[in-house]
Amino acid sequence: MRIALGIGCDRGAALQTLHTAVTQALAQASLAHEAVVVCASIDKKSDEVALVQLCTQYGWPLQFYSAIQLAGVAVPNPSEVVRKHMGTPAVAEAAAMLAANSGIESLLVEKYKYCGTDGKNATVSIARVEK
Repeated sequence: MRIALGIGCDRGAALQTLHTAVTQALAQASLAHEAVVVCASIDKKSDEVALVQLCTQYGWPLQFYSAIQLAGVAVPNPSEVVRKHMGTPAVAEAAAMLAANSGIESLLVEKYKYCGTDGKNATVSIARVEK
């Protein structure tokens, strides 16, 4: 199976926080890091050092979407907090579905939330890539 990761995180989250969040989300779905074919997030995270480092470490392509693009995706777990700060009701879920070129039915992990030892939050969603 080929999968897309959607990742959202607090500004300045540590690489270890993102790594742990992704690893635990993959474990929840009984998937390996090798199944990931693409990662995605909101364009406001394009300069997020740990996100870029994580994708570089695993050799995963990293795609970014605008708040408008993400807001156009129906998600099972919209958040008013995310909407207030990012301009879209979801980052991880919507980004995973856009990167996977799929809809809600492809979500294997809707919204895995993790708070790292750095006190920063990360959210991971996993979608099956349809094509």
